[in-house]
Order: sequence, then structure tokens, then C-alpha cells
Amino acid sequence: MTAATLSEVLKPAMARGYAVAGLVVLGWEDALAFTEAAEEAGTPVILQAGPGCRKHTPVPILGKMFRHLAEQASVPVVCHIDHARTLAECQEGIDSGFTSVMIDGSHLPLAENIALTRSVVDIARQVNVSIEGEVGVVGYSGGSASSATSPDEARRFEEETEIDALAISIGNVHLQTEKQAEINLAALRAIQAVTHVPLVLHGGSGIPSATRRLLATQYCVKKFNIGTELRMAFGTALRGFLAAQPGEFDRNAILKATIPQVREAAKNILLELNPRRPG
Repeated sequence: MTAATLSEVLKPAMARGYAVAGLVVLGWEDALAFTEAAEEAGTPVILQAGPGCRKHTPVPILGKMFRHLAEQASVPVVCHIDHARTLAECQEGIDSGFTSVMIDGSHLPLAENIALTRSVVDIARQVNVSIEGEVGVVGYSGGSASSATSPDEARRFEEETEIDALAISIGNVHLQTEKQAEINLAALRAIQAVTHVPLVLHGGSGIPSATRRLLATQYCVKKFNIGTELRMAFGTALRGFLAAQPGEFDRNAILKATIPQVREAAKNILLELNPRRPG
């Protein structure tokens, strides 16, 4: 199956009442585990290359890797650039084969965010690449604070940029290791009452599982970004293998040993968000 765009997987999710996981990739092993998990679950998956991933591995290499996995998979796989801050970053992703880009202008005044996002939309639409934007600021656990999304700003942003998906801030926080985020459902309802595109929650690892399922099936949140939860599964698997095999020094053997546990964690997330299409 060829790589899918973000729109191609989120539109059915909107129509049928489920969500798709945007899983944060850091290397080959987790990208493979995520794709295998999606095939086992029978669900689409969004493979995401965030700033940390792109700093570690050149974007053209990541593009080839993501597209290879997508073309071998039996389910839709979106190849997504996450948290790009400039038009140039998005253009590099598009040129490298990514099918979706997230331009993060949330740190800018609204008018500048709209202008930047619109500039990405104008180049991406020419080559059938989807665009995610963000209004409001999703903070970081132990770091920068959040700023809640204004419904009026969300409406204006969607209308003027014509994005395909909108990331919002309603209590979700990046890098939470405990599921303690308190999602403001009233704020969510106010935003989805004046917007039409699928909504995205970054910091999905910190949202309780029952809440994620509720949002996926009863609201317009159709994409959850999840990274910390899966990195924790990777770390647990890695430490367990090294404790059991202290003499092992082969890098491939060590990293390959993490795949089953990461694959199972990813599969559970995918099915949690898509309970209406298991198997």
C-alpha cells in the first residue's frame, strides 16, 4: 500500500467515530514496531518525525525510511513531519517524500501564525500533501506553560489557512509521564462548534486512556500525538534485555530486542483509539 495523506486517514475517522494515533518515531526500530502494530490492529497509523528525530537523522533519510515502511504495509501509513517551525523545514519534508506536515506557528501572534501556515498550505496543496496547524500553545511538563486555544481564534485560523487538521490546547501537555492531564471538555465543545476540520491533541501520553477513548469516539479529536508513553516502553524493554544479557554488545541485537514490547504498546494505543474497527 502506498503512503497516505493525513486527510485520507482523518476524514474516515471523522465520519465513523474513531481517532488515529500519531506515533513519534526516533529510529528504525520504533518505526518498524509502530507499522507492525498497525498491521496487527488493522488500523491506519501516522509515523511522525519530530524535531528530535530530524536532528538525529537527516530528513531525506527519514523520508525514504517512512515511505519504505508505508509501501510495504497493508494498512494506510501517513508520513508526517511534526512541529516544523519554518516554511523551509516543511519544504524539505515535502521534497523528501513526506505526505503530511505540521507547521507550528503557535509561538507567533495570530496574524503571523496564519500567514506562515497559509504559506505552507499554498506549497503543500500543489503536491497533495496535508497540513496540520496549531492555535494556542501546548506546554511541556516541567517546562513552558500552556495557553488555551480561543474558539474565535481557532475559527479564524481554520477559515484563513484552509488547513486539514487543527492542533489545540485544552489541558493537554507535552512530555507527561503520568496520565494526569485534565481535558477541558467545555472548551473542546466550544472549539468544535465553530470549526470543521479534525482536531489534534499533542501530549497524548498524559491523557488518561478512558478520556482518550471518549474524545476519539464522541468528539472531533481525530489525531492524538503519542511519544513519551512509547519511549517509556522502549526504555523498559531495553533495560530488561540488558539486565538479562549483560554480556551482549551488538547494537543490532540490543535494539531489535525492544521491538516486541514497543509493538505491543503501540498496538494497544491504536485499538484504544479505534475500538470500532478492531482486528
